[in-house]
Amino acid sequence: MSIAIFSRPDIQDFLQKLSGLDNDAGNPRVKQIVHRIVSDLFRTIDDLDITPDEYWAAIAWVNAIGSAGQAGLISPGLGLDHFLDERLDAQDAALGIDNPTPRTIEGPLYVAGAPVEQGYARLDDGRDTDGHLLIMHGTVHGADGQPLPNAQVEVWHCDTRGFYSHFDPTGVQAPFNMRRTIITDDKGQYRFRSILPKGYGVPPGSPTEQLLFALGRHGQRPAHIHFFVSDDAHRKLTTQINIEGDPLVYDDFAYATRDGLVPHVVERSDAASIAAAGLEGPFAEIVFDFHLTALVDGVDNQICERPRVAA
Repeated sequence: MSIAIFSRPDIQDFLQKLSGLDNDAGNPRVKQIVHRIVSDLFRTIDDLDITPDEYWAAIAWVNAIGSAGQAGLISPGLGLDHFLDERLDAQDAALGIDNPTPRTIEGPLYVAGAPVEQGYARLDDGRDTDGHLLIMHGTVHGADGQPLPNAQVEVWHCDTRGFYSHFDPTGVQAPFNMRRTIITDDKGQYRFRSILPKGYGVPPGSPTEQLLFALGRHGQRPAHIHFFVSDDAHRKLTTQINIEGDPLVYDDFAYATRDGLVPHVVERSDAASIAAAGLEGPFAEIVFDFHLTALVDGVDNQICERPRVAA
């Protein structure tokens, strides 16, 4: 038997009270958000006839997500991060702003304070001997299309096991391994040496994986490289590229793949290319330019001040 009580006047009064809308204290914005979220939950319980067993199973899962520190992992897995990007795209469209380099999700694994290099950086420390040598380079352009000297290119990615430094459960990576901030040269160019990252999955048996499996989905990501690109006169760009050829490029559990963010990977094995790059053997090359957009009335209207790890 299905019972619906959401529309009863006493339930509506109860929602006002529990959300603090019946008093003048507290934060009005928090009250508004809590009222909407709890109202939607009450309505969901009614509409889907959710049982107490189901409700408390969900509470146990929320506790497990918090204990595991995986709220930032399930957020992209449920498409929330991508939805926020879509909203930012829509806001830009309404303002007539074109983004030549698409934005995409940040993910939960950025660490502030990476070493700063001028023009060129080596990201890896050479200890991941399973990695294929990578050279990636390009130019950062301003809103006028011209190269931007002294722009910041923050880059981070995982190793061939799918682990990021500072989040590596094995503890073998040095601090800031495969993380750098590169300042573009006088031609607006950046360049770095590293290894091609590999794709990875959510922790096996984790509450994130449990929910994804319940949805009939997987928890795998294709190989990718993250970037923040910024300049004082432009809006900060949050984006990532996927490594061409990865079978999951268009099947990312985090929904980060976007058109324009899968650059061509060129394999260089000829002696002339190896010598010109000053390297000791074959390597993969990725050329990728970033295009920043102008501030809006002098303000970066898309900046996100989310909590981040710093070291």
